[in-house]
Amino acid sequence: MKRIVTIQDISCVGKCSLTVALPIISAMGVETAILPTAVLSTHTMFSGFTVKDLTDQIVPITEHWKKEKFAFDAIYTGYLGSFEQIEIVSKLFDDFKTDSNLIVVDPVMADNGKLYPAFDEAYARENTKLCGKADLIVPNLTEASFMTGLPYKTQYDRRYITDMLDALAQLGPRYVALTGVSFEEGKIGVMGLNTETKEYFEYYTDRVPVSYHGTGDIFSSVVVGALTRGKSLEEAFRIACDYTKETIELTFREKGADLYGVDFEATLPKLVQRMA
Repeated sequence: MKRIVTIQDISCVGKCSLTVALPIISAMGVETAILPTAVLSTHTMFSGFTVKDLTDQIVPITEHWKKEKFAFDAIYTGYLGSFEQIEIVSKLFDDFKTDSNLIVVDPVMADNGKLYPAFDEAYARENTKLCGKADLIVPNLTEASFMTGLPYKTQYDRRYITDMLDALAQLGPRYVALTGVSFEEGKIGVMGLNTETKEYFEYYTDRVPVSYHGTGDIFSSVVVGALTRGKSLEEAFRIACDYTKETIELTFREKGADLYGVDFEATLPKLVQRMA
């Protein structure tokens, strides 16, 4: 069985980061090891949440893994809460990278034109170094803007997106993909670039008129699971777009807006079926 390790925080209540990555990737038929960077009582959309930083545990854990000679078919990072964590994970990439495994970085730090409160532009620049070591990066438009220095726009044309992808390619990854791309009202999806062949790829679904916490984590987790199972990059993004859209749609139809996140558990059987 294929094995991945995902490195991000875990919320005890609320559907995001490790609480979606672990069940989703496991359901896709991939053993999922975890490296929690912090433990939160709830995800950050709830008020008064508690946080226990686990930075001091990351190196001891990975040193044990090296001693046991563990290997991973993919390494997948999400939210990293500090410069120190970025530096430690960068070293982890060096220690566990092989000629055949895959490194995927989701540089979680911003949305809707703004950095998250804990971060500044220096943090965004530091993230570019991590992205340079990745095989695939999957930023949203805001994150891409902060990492490339290109302006963030809500109204744009195809040239703007290809320029953004070209700028991201200069950071060093083999593949870059922008999430949340829309050229047509009522449609949303992903557009990417294979930096080796210089070919662009894209896929779109119907836009559901609602926003939920954690859907980006769901999307990235499905991409990683599909790639680890041997799907092509284009097919992995089609599966991830379709699954994320179906899950948002079901949640919206059944209950309306929910602070906890989307009901991905209800749509997992469809994902498993599609992978089969």
